[in-house]
Amino acid sequence: MNERVRKPEWLKIKIGANQRYTDTKKIVDSHCLHTICTSGRCPNLGECWGRGTATFMISGEICTRSCKFCNTMTGKPLALNQEEPTNVAKSIALMKLDHAVITSVDRDDLPDQGAEHWAKTITEIKRLNPNTTIEVLIPDFQGKPELIQKVIDAKPDIISHNMETIKRISPNVRSAANYSRSLSVIRQIADSGIRAKSGIMVGLGETEEEVYELMDDLRAVNCQVLTIGQYLQPSKKHYPVAAYITPQQFTKYREIGEAKGFDKVESAPLVRSSYHAEKHIVTK
Repeated sequence: MNERVRKPEWLKIKIGANQRYTDTKKIVDSHCLHTICTSGRCPNLGECWGRGTATFMISGEICTRSCKFCNTMTGKPLALNQEEPTNVAKSIALMKLDHAVITSVDRDDLPDQGAEHWAKTITEIKRLNPNTTIEVLIPDFQGKPELIQKVIDAKPDIISHNMETIKRISPNVRSAANYSRSLSVIRQIADSGIRAKSGIMVGLGETEEEVYELMDDLRAVNCQVLTIGQYLQPSKKHYPVAAYITPQQFTKYREIGEAKGFDKVESAPLVRSSYHAEKHIVTK
């Protein structure tokens, strides 16, 4: 585990720039927006921004948790920007997005963990972009059903909450969230009638059987969409990569997941939870 694993050829990333990339970057910068594309060092930034899409990160850029896989800054967050919901909604209009993805840092410092700010952001996006579909990737809100319900009541089209990894490894890489709580969050989403989604990373030391067990756990709470991607260590201080999973194994995970009843499984080395998210809005 201490020996550095060499990155294979299939994980080499091409980052090109076109006019859409430049325009997207200008909108993000000029509206003082935070995106998980940059803070999370997403390998698909060039492709997605080149298509004019971005995943917005609300509630600031400083997280109250310090998960060992995540590159987002950790510390004491600033006060919420009350103009942020409108700024995000206006930016989505400028980008002419058909489908918008919103995520956030964890805000355990706030009495409602930022749930009301989430609801306002969804409401503003709908007000200024009535034809845009909305996907939200939410934290666990400390597992409090009434806070999760605030997001549900705002009625985005898809609500995603990431399991991140299999049950055995979860305590080693997640600083405050836990496996069973995350399943409860997904169950509440699915029970509400909103499309439920989750994502995991592989290459952290999990076995194939443990991935299938996680799939079964997600299907038991009626999760409908699953994304699976390769874990990439953001820096030497983060959790090390145990293995680089082959494209063939990712294909196998997709096929097994679909056989287990997921409506959609995105499974490939560079897949991230919001990658090609617009394809997840409609069931097969």
